[in-house]
Amino acid sequence: MKEFSEGQFDVCVIGAGHAGCEAALACARCGQSVALLTLNLDSIAFMACNPSVGGTGKGQLVREIDALGGEMAMNADETALSLRVLNSSKGPAVRSLRCQSDKEAYHARMKHVLEYEKNIRIIQCEAEKILTDGGKVTGVLTTYGGVITCGAAIVATGVYLNSRTITGEVISESGPNGFMRSTHLSENLAALGHVMRRLKTGTPARVHYRSIDLEKCVRQDGDENLSPFSYMSEGPVKSKMPCHLTSTNEHTHDIIRNNLGRSPLYNGVIESSGPRYCPSIESKVVKFGDKEHHQVFIEPEGENSAEAYIQGMSSSMPHDVQAEMYRTVPGLENAEIMRYAYAIEYDCIDGLEIYPTLESKKIKGLYFAGQINGTSGYEEAAAQGLMAGINASLAVRGKDPVILGRDEAYIGVLIDDITTKGSEEPYRIMTSRAEYRVKLRQDNADFRLTEIGRGVGLVTDERYERFLERKRKYEEAQKELEGRISPAEAEKTLSLHGMDRPSGGLSFSDLIRKGVTAAEIQSTYGILTNIPGDVLETAEIDIRYEGYIKRSDEEIEKARRLEEKKLSEDIDYSKIEGLRLEAREKLDKVKPASLGQASRIYGVNPADIAVLMIWLSSRGRKK
Repeated sequence: MKEFSEGQFDVCVIGAGHAGCEAALACARCGQSVALLTLNLDSIAFMACNPSVGGTGKGQLVREIDALGGEMAMNADETALSLRVLNSSKGPAVRSLRCQSDKEAYHARMKHVLEYEKNIRIIQCEAEKILTDGGKVTGVLTTYGGVITCGAAIVATGVYLNSRTITGEVISESGPNGFMRSTHLSENLAALGHVMRRLKTGTPARVHYRSIDLEKCVRQDGDENLSPFSYMSEGPVKSKMPCHLTSTNEHTHDIIRNNLGRSPLYNGVIESSGPRYCPSIESKVVKFGDKEHHQVFIEPEGENSAEAYIQGMSSSMPHDVQAEMYRTVPGLENAEIMRYAYAIEYDCIDGLEIYPTLESKKIKGLYFAGQINGTSGYEEAAAQGLMAGINASLAVRGKDPVILGRDEAYIGVLIDDITTKGSEEPYRIMTSRAEYRVKLRQDNADFRLTEIGRGVGLVTDERYERFLERKRKYEEAQKELEGRISPAEAEKTLSLHGMDRPSGGLSFSDLIRKGVTAAEIQSTYGILTNIPGDVLETAEIDIRYEGYIKRSDEEIEKARRLEEKKLSEDIDYSKIEGLRLEAREKLDKVKPASLGQASRIYGVNPADIAVLMIWLSSRGRKK
């Protein structure tokens, strides 16, 4: 194959899924020239599984991506079919926005945004090699012989790397949805020193809507008057199409049990690990044998599509078994399956082989983002793509990287988990993973991160002005809520809530702490009239939960002291007396940047941290 020049760029992004799109846009909007490689232009931002954005923990990620200047939130708002707030009856720390997206519209809009970004050149091709010189990236070679010269490369190959789809006895050498796969890059990454691993995920069938008896299902309309994902979107996003709920039954489960011998998950064909929190219907029936039914959600794929996504019934069973089991579900008795379910296996790397900047520990200038790092989900991928793009952009400009802490963002939790703890299965973000979640809410993402996005060059003047205006309104709300009322007025309000007469006058903030809502205060006392609802929500939460927030701040300060105790990358842990063998091995593999990061490594216990603290102290005295 004759090599030729495809051009010179600051950054080359390999893959145009949700990670690659954010990575390319981040670099381009920061002023860098970008080559974006994709196996097929029709697969840009393709939603291979559920066409939805957000959800528990994920909604927080989307808001954070937006606050930093990313694109996913705006794309979701523009193409939303139905929106709901999950965990709305629970505390604000675990509430998350989720939208059902129009699959084709989501792809089309993101493709349009990329095509009209002046600093991006999109090339349909396959990457074959990362070119290096002296342990540093110099370019990317395509299978067609094209040489892309660049100062940094971001690998965002999703589930396409050496992938194969599996349905019963049929195995296809392909990517998701019949798209071609990437067959060369895995070997090259291994040659560069990365240990390649194998993971698995899957998707359910798509059924024609005309064949579904929706009268047998429970209709689920979207919530109304919800604030959009993006701070740049105008007004509430309206829900256009409903979802429906049904469930499996014992008949469904019997069919699955009787055919486990034909299931690739149970007959040895699939050996790789799948996502724990999004298991196949076979896995649910086997692992939860005492459950009489499992929920099934029927969700639209698009306004102009007749396909219904059957969430909750992911499978790799043969087609004949799928047809039989789907038709036992109420409402699906006459289901016309348009696309059958399948499992997909693919190559990825160990997250412990990358720094918290998402740069490779093996090759300088090589970054990884998305499912290549062992994660699952569009939102997790987009968050990593954004950070990889930011840090690659900063690196080629000779500037220091941005690393978000666990106390700053869910993005920080996500990246710290995969680079410090690793994962033997596809990693999914959850609110339970964030120890400071009372501070990392979706309603305050802009207050936490917009200044950082502004600092790296991603937040535009318009976006920044909106942030400043929202901040001004928040401060105005807080000031108004400091106003006081007489004991008589307070008694009148509190009596409506069955509370005793106060001993003296109270502030409006005191009323909120006692359980009175800001909306009630607004209507009763005629204050806060110029405060938008989303701003008032944040102000109210901060007042009502200030005790928890203060306690969280104290815990963050303690943790920060450990983070400030830096560890050099060249420490030989095998020579530190008192460390257990497992701790030495794990510390040597991860090469933690601080005692704080070391304390979060699996296999390193508090006693090992105490040994490290003593060792650091003694080394400091010697110096």
